Amino acid sequence: MAWSQLEPTGPHVTYVTLTFFLILYALFSLMIRNRLHLSEPPLATLFGIIIGPRALNLLRPYEWGFSDEIIQEMTRLIVGIQCFVVGLELPAGYLQKKWRALLVLLGPVMTFGWLMCGMLIMFLFDTDFQTALTISACLTPTDPVLAASVLSNSQFSTRVPKRIRDLLSAESGCNDGISFPFLYLGLSLLLKNTASGFFTKWFLVTILYQCVVGVLLGIALGYIFNGLYRFSHSREWMGRASYLAFYLLLAIFSIGLASVLGVDDFLVAFFAGRGFAHNQKNPTEGTALPVIIDLLINSAFFIFFGAMIPWASFNAVDGITPLRLVALLALILLFRRIPIVFTLFKTKMLPSVKTTTEALFVGHFGPMGVGALFLAIEARAQLETGTSLPLPHPPNDLPVERQRTATMIWPLVCFIVLGSTMIHGFSTLAVSIGGHLARHEGERAPLIGAETEGLHGMFHDDSEGEDEQE
Repeated sequence: MAWSQLEPTGPHVTYVTLTFFLILYALFSLMIRNRLHLSEPPLATLFGIIIGPRALNLLRPYEWGFSDEIIQEMTRLIVGIQCFVVGLELPAGYLQKKWRALLVLLGPVMTFGWLMCGMLIMFLFDTDFQTALTISACLTPTDPVLAASVLSNSQFSTRVPKRIRDLLSAESGCNDGISFPFLYLGLSLLLKNTASGFFTKWFLVTILYQCVVGVLLGIALGYIFNGLYRFSHSREWMGRASYLAFYLLLAIFSIGLASVLGVDDFLVAFFAGRGFAHNQKNPTEGTALPVIIDLLINSAFFIFFGAMIPWASFNAVDGITPLRLVALLALILLFRRIPIVFTLFKTKMLPSVKTTTEALFVGHFGPMGVGALFLAIEARAQLETGTSLPLPHPPNDLPVERQRTATMIWPLVCFIVLGSTMIHGFSTLAVSIGGHLARHEGERAPLIGAETEGLHGMFHDDSEGEDEQE
């Protein structure tokens, strides 16, 4: 009789499983971050895999109506909020001082990675070049969610020079928005737009309206709300409990307004954060905003990601096999960023990067995560409907090229995101162990929690004067 009272519905199971992981992580968060040198996303993903359909079958997102449209909006919010937080936390005047180094990462490095991933996809999966470019555009940006999990709130992050952390954070905040021109260029080639159609759709709409107007809108929003915030705060009209909510609400407002106007959500969010931080030393200092976002929002999503990984598609879609996927992941990690960053370092085009070790770190540390999933659904929607609204499945009446691209893009991107989450997430542990073993025995501190000095091979004199020479 008692069994009849059990009601394990989708939402109820979700409440229990998600909060179980988050409570468990919260209890040991400092030990996990500062002693084991691990971050939330890979652990949350592993937990999602364990409780998902592949193992315990407790969390079943797709059976509970977890559609692509829901995934699209979740990823939009998560990446947008993280871009806003990155904009908030960068040092004052950072973009004005470091714009050259940032442009190098957003220009040559992103373009090289886009073309390199495209060639690897074309070679391994026997696709045409425009299909490969469309898929590779999803893998081009550095994910701000995975970047934040390593570059902030941990003892490991303090061992990386601040100029490197700031450079990678600024890149991750900008390049999800900058990736839209790459995506729509590939889509324009795939859809065989005419020259006039290409100019209208790609240059006028994507570049000028979505990106340029998005930047201007973000700056305007940030400055307007900065003024309102300071006006209210100076008169003590705002309670302390409202401070944290204000940041989060402004981030979501920026994303929502950008989506309504059809401009670049992530650029609006990032530059709204920069504008809001104007004339404020560190808006999030003394608040728990970054920690709350990492623990509650980002970790919860990665649990769902672990549960919704399309394992069956990794060996069922035309041309996709596990061996090819592993080969693609390995080649992307080796050749997507490291060669171009190392070349630019050697030619003195990245003055913020001062040593070979730093160049390898910047080249390696370009994780692909939540932003890639958002772009994959955006690409699928454009191929299926010509809008940003995805269908549950690609329609059967699409042209062959579009049909194959729409079918391949989700499993390919999911596998690369899975691999990147694990490898970049656990690389902090690997780097810590490697640096520990590289020292002579008498120079080593205990590995678990006592390694606090800068990472070996990196230049750690971050004086303000030297930084401003750039």
